[in-house]
Amino acid sequence: MKKFIFVLGGARSGKSSYAVELAKKLKKRTVFIATCISPDAEMKKRIKMHKALRPRQWKVIEEGKDINSVLIKLGNKPRPCAQRRGKYEIILIDCLGMWLSNLLADGLADKEIEKEISRLIKSISRCKGIVILVSNEVGTGIVPDNLPARRFRDLVGFSNQMVAKEADRVIFMQSGIPMIIKGGRNAEIK
Repeated sequence: MKKFIFVLGGARSGKSSYAVELAKKLKKRTVFIATCISPDAEMKKRIKMHKALRPRQWKVIEEGKDINSVLIKLGNKPRPCAQRRGKYEIILIDCLGMWLSNLLADGLADKEIEKEISRLIKSISRCKGIVILVSNEVGTGIVPDNLPARRFRDLVGFSNQMVAKEADRVIFMQSGIPMIIKGGRNAEIK
């Protein structure tokens, strides 16, 4: 089954925990793509907490910049993420916001980042199996008082729109409660 699930929410909304629990519930071979690179001491604690949620048998790939290459390597070159015997049935990517932050830190212009988002969506669309992508919802808070923070907020918001448009199911997390905002209330994922 091919399915693209987009899970987003604000800080401490439960989005990552929900995505992990969803993948665990499906009981399929899973690869987890972690986008956090060069963490500071506080982020290392968060990573440790996130790692504790994941089953040890999951393969973890740490890649903060070139997710498209990872998706291609997971499958055959012409068809990224193609399922072969013994390969992964679920790809969980956590998270889009951190990935965008890494691209911004590399100095990419907004148009270059938009192209990277389009490439990511195309790579995901070629995947067989289930792809779960986690992202930050940053548009419900205050308008930041500085240009870099506003640029980040705008890029994440724009990227979320691009991804949500292509996703089969979009789940918004609020205070640990999942709300399906695209893909039907009773649509079961198997």
